[in-house]
Amino acid sequence: MQNIIKESLDKSITYPEYVTLVKELAENKDTTGTDKSENLVEYTMLNARRMKRWDKTLKVNEVVKEQIEKLDKKVTWLVLTESWCGDAAHVMPAMQKVAELNDNIKLQVVLRDENEALMNNFLTNGGKSIPKLIMVDDVSGEVVNTFGPRPSAATQLVNDYKEEHGKLTPEFKEDLQRWYNKDKGQNAVDDLLKLLQN
Repeated sequence: MQNIIKESLDKSITYPEYVTLVKELAENKDTTGTDKSENLVEYTMLNARRMKRWDKTLKVNEVVKEQIEKLDKKVTWLVLTESWCGDAAHVMPAMQKVAELNDNIKLQVVLRDENEALMNNFLTNGGKSIPKLIMVDDVSGEVVNTFGPRPSAATQLVNDYKEEHGKLTPEFKEDLQRWYNKDKGQNAVDDLLKLLQN
């Protein structure tokens, strides 16, 4: 496992590099991953705008900020994602905002379809759900926790809807986007703080 993580880290990029990549893909009407369908290209274009907006507007409240700044354990957050992923466009800016608050947190990004061995070790209910954050202790090299693909409240909404309706509908996905817009990244920030405190 440590070898797989090391290999992925060796080819990882920073969050600002990832934002630049998504912006360039959107400008060129392209997308990451093996599926280059028109839908996924459109999602990449939409996500470039979403990330830009959240990078500007997402705030971490003072209480949470102080708690994050106090943490003294060096960790790497290795995040699996793809440019077309709707959840990632909302969640990754929150990850970046938290990581920026403490030099002990290093945020690195890899693409899911290019890191199959890593993804296969961190499935969610058997699926390759993203974004998936793998928290690695920098001293031991051990995986100490994971987060994703969604904040806890969004996960609950998705699970409840799936239980009642069997699958996620386009209408539900719109409702989920509205939830993200209303939440303004706060649930993700809270979840990430808990992750760091465990």
